[in-house]
Amino acid sequence: MANQIRVASRKSDLAMTQTRWVIRELERMNPGVRCDIVPISTKGDKILDVALSKVGGKGLFVSEIEEAILSGAADLAVHSLKDVPAQLADGLTLGAIPAREDARDALISRNGQTLAELPQGASVGTSSLRRSAQLKSVRPDLRIVSLRGNIDTRLRKLESENLDAIILAASGLRRMGWENRITQYIPVELCLPAIGQGILGIECRSRDLPTLRLLEGLLDPATELAARAERSLLQSLNGSCQVPIAGFAQVDEENAVHLRGLVASVDGSEVLRAQGTSLDPVDLGKQVADQLRSLGADRILETAAVSER
Repeated sequence: MANQIRVASRKSDLAMTQTRWVIRELERMNPGVRCDIVPISTKGDKILDVALSKVGGKGLFVSEIEEAILSGAADLAVHSLKDVPAQLADGLTLGAIPAREDARDALISRNGQTLAELPQGASVGTSSLRRSAQLKSVRPDLRIVSLRGNIDTRLRKLESENLDAIILAASGLRRMGWENRITQYIPVELCLPAIGQGILGIECRSRDLPTLRLLEGLLDPATELAARAERSLLQSLNGSCQVPIAGFAQVDEENAVHLRGLVASVDGSEVLRAQGTSLDPVDLGKQVADQLRSLGADRILETAAVSER
């Protein structure tokens, strides 16, 4: 096992915080191992004035990092799993998936109002089609404002752009120690999370057995099962950031996985939901995808994709 591990990470404060947590855990569990961070700017970090759905979606935040691992410039990388495409680059694998943080979306409002209490026509900032579609389905009066940038930038824009509220992942706020900024944790029944939200994915080369062994102690079996179910749903629907898709899995004490899936029209006028339970997470993702298709998901997905071209 190599004593020096190079860990690729995006440069944002949240990405670095997540990466440093993984490094601390790796070094604690593997005495003698030391990790160095390899900071990388991804395309998604550089393009901040265009909606993600219009510039390529999930791969924007991982492509350059995957290239660094494949080239040998880094040994592994720490990702927010919701940014990772369902299909990894050839030669790479998710070597470990640690325990999940809170998967819910969080509302941060300027005047301490919950979603139900926001005034008619309130302006809400989000960069996510998934969030905006679900918000519009329950509050069609809301004015959705596109909001890009790192987590701290978006928090500042709440005031600087005179927004009534913004929506962020609760997990990021909690990992940064900013949970006191949260006005409301939005129930998953109201706004189903992004696939992989709250989960870290640690990516490495498929054949790098020493690194894979090093990562074994970080694996959380229940979170891995949930992630496999959610990512199977994403892959089965051929989904990306360009269409409003959501999925959230929970695992019971018998390792049965319960998965909820959602496909929505961009304007929130149509929201399809399906769910299922199985011991096989990959098959479960396919089952829930098939249910959504039977309800008309393919038509919605194609319409959404065409409207974004």
